Amino acid sequence: MLMMTWTWTCNAKLLLMTLVFAAALSATVTTSRAQSPPLQYNFYGASCPQAEATVRNVTEGIIANDRTMGAAFMRLFFHDCFVRGCDASILLDPTSSNTQVEKKAIALRGYAAVNTIKAAVEAVCPGVVSCADILAFAARDTAVVSGGFAGFGMPSGRRDGVVSSFIEVLQNIPSPTFKLPDLVSNFAKKGLDVDDLVTLSAAHSFGQAHCSFVNGRLYPTVDPTMNATYAAGLKTVCPPPGSGGGDPVISNNRVTDPNALSNQFYSNLMTGQVLFVSDQQLMNTTYTAAKVANNSADSAAWMTQFQTALLKMGSIQVLTGTAGQVRKYCNVVNSS
Repeated sequence: MLMMTWTWTCNAKLLLMTLVFAAALSATVTTSRAQSPPLQYNFYGASCPQAEATVRNVTEGIIANDRTMGAAFMRLFFHDCFVRGCDASILLDPTSSNTQVEKKAIALRGYAAVNTIKAAVEAVCPGVVSCADILAFAARDTAVVSGGFAGFGMPSGRRDGVVSSFIEVLQNIPSPTFKLPDLVSNFAKKGLDVDDLVTLSAAHSFGQAHCSFVNGRLYPTVDPTMNATYAAGLKTVCPPPGSGGGDPVISNNRVTDPNALSNQFYSNLMTGQVLFVSDQQLMNTTYTAAKVANNSADSAAWMTQFQTALLKMGSIQVLTGTAGQVRKYCNVVNSS
């Protein structure tokens, strides 16, 4: 894969266009939802005071029992917000009238764990706390447990959607083979800017992926932007496509702790030790490469930025007020 050779002038124009587009989109969304109440901190303070503590306690227990679950919770939240907005549509099971739901489009983990959290919340406050807010709280709590973040507030008041669409996953989730302009455009459509893209990409500091997502960088020849020693190690695990070796699961971070959310992602990126084309693309402009270097050097600053970007992502196209519903079970809509 050839490195892109944009000039700073072109990059600045791209960034400016992106920010203008994102601002216009944000204004449009705000106007169209002007009658809907905004998300609030401590939304359940009166209706279910135990809500956030219950989610936190169960989430912490799940991650303590299986450290890989932190990345699973974070990925579920990302996928949910990027498809139809943060409405828990990613959790819905297929039905006779809709067999092609979001969860059929890509293999994700954590559905049973979310159901466990929901059951615990229902036990203390039946019919009050939405599955969409549970996903948001679990992602926040993952940052604390798996990333060492200080506790921070997560605005809530989201309600659950009743629609889930396989095709909308393909239309909205960024591909691991995306080039930088595609990534910038994809995030801009969700009201997120270039800084958010670089910041949130560090979620690839933990979690797992199948070899099929990286094989294009290994075979038939190794991507020249990938560290040669790192690539050789990957090839001992990931067999060539069509060889009959299957599609093994590998850790996103094969350099340090694969279950810790951290700024280690940026150090890995700067040394060519990341899995995806989309991640390596962040080194392809002066602006994004500088952000990568800054985030690698300053863990505290990155954590602040990640917290801000996570909250921003959590407000994408939310349903509030009387829109949607509060599902009793996260995997099915309430019966009429």
